[in-house]
Amino acid sequence: MNTSAVDSLLAQMRVAAAAAGLREPNQAAQTGKLDFSNVLKSSLDGVAQAQAKSEAMQKSFVLGDDRVSLSDTMIAMQKASINFQATVQVRNKFVQAYNDIMNMQV
Repeated sequence: MNTSAVDSLLAQMRVAAAAAGLREPNQAAQTGKLDFSNVLKSSLDGVAQAQAKSEAMQKSFVLGDDRVSLSDTMIAMQKASINFQATVQVRNKFVQAYNDIMNMQV
């Protein structure tokens, strides 16, 4: 894996983190940098929340709740699916990068 690919991946991750609002002003001011574990945890929590919201909307729709429409339910399901697929792809990239580093000749 070359350094330009790693730099590109980091830049994409920074843009995604900024777009998701993962940077907390208090934390950044105190430490001067982001903690990887906190960013990862908040990302996974966001995926879990999207899936929970989707499941709750599905259940409400199936039970006949008039406040939940089919289109809103389908949109929530697609958002949860996209979030999960993106998480799986990030995991795959991390595993691939780890394997590449482990296979490097020293």
